[in-house]
Amino acid sequence: MTHPSADHDQQVFDRHRNLLFSVAYRILGTVADAEDVVQDAWIKWSAADRSQVADPKAYLARIASNLALERLRSARYQRETYVGPWLPEPILTSGDTAEAVTGADSVSTAMLVVLETLSPLERAVFVLKEVFDFSHAEIAEAVERSEVAVRQAAHRAREHVRARRPRFTADRSRQREVTERFLAAATGGDINALMELVSPEVTLWTDGGGKVRQALKPVVGARVVAAWFAAIGTVTYQGVEPADMNARLVEINGGPGMVFSGPDRVIAAVTFDFDADGRITAIHNIANPDKLGAIADGITRDVATP
Repeated sequence: MTHPSADHDQQVFDRHRNLLFSVAYRILGTVADAEDVVQDAWIKWSAADRSQVADPKAYLARIASNLALERLRSARYQRETYVGPWLPEPILTSGDTAEAVTGADSVSTAMLVVLETLSPLERAVFVLKEVFDFSHAEIAEAVERSEVAVRQAAHRAREHVRARRPRFTADRSRQREVTERFLAAATGGDINALMELVSPEVTLWTDGGGKVRQALKPVVGARVVAAWFAAIGTVTYQGVEPADMNARLVEINGGPGMVFSGPDRVIAAVTFDFDADGRITAIHNIANPDKLGAIADGITRDVATP
């Protein structure tokens, strides 16, 4: 027989589960690690003296923030020795999967890439303050620092993000239109159409993690980036023939993106940055199979939903 208080504790935790995942995902940039943080937070919550907890939301956010910070610090060396560019793990933000990440605007690939350049403390403070609107006092308790230190970290993080984040971007409908045209041109091998959609200095970042063959350095320039994508529609890519390639438009990390699949697996997820005119300024191609599980699961759920 389940004790009534146990049911209540489970309900309280479930009420804040999405918040905990959202905090951890933004701090870590990986789905699996964020899910592990949520599970570890549940264990700590279950073992705590909850009669002394006045604000469960703040208490749980503190647990999740500390767990995520510990993981991020230990992951730093692994990311420094990563094969090729390290990109965040993509996640679908449409349909049922959208509930897992609140505030999709702040979870774009571009934002997560910028957050990756912050120190672990700055990243946690920025996420809690700018995304979830926690007070400096609440954040100080969550990250176990003084309020003065938190204010300083928040200021540094805010200035850092402002300097590196794209300032102007096209509206959502224009982004989707350009992505649709890019998808059609890529699958059709139309290099000229692709060149019309990207800026002259467009940069392509590819993340294969040493698991699949990808460019180990950023690819820069309209012609070479267009040629790279035009080839996907005309040559064998990661062991998948063009005739067996499936490409679809989906919402990834709060914006329009593309997913390329073979008969039995997802092989790449692609997101874009746009300028104010709707031209593509940066492309992130995540092909490391270890980072495509959440996308594959999300697509499977969406396909299975009538």
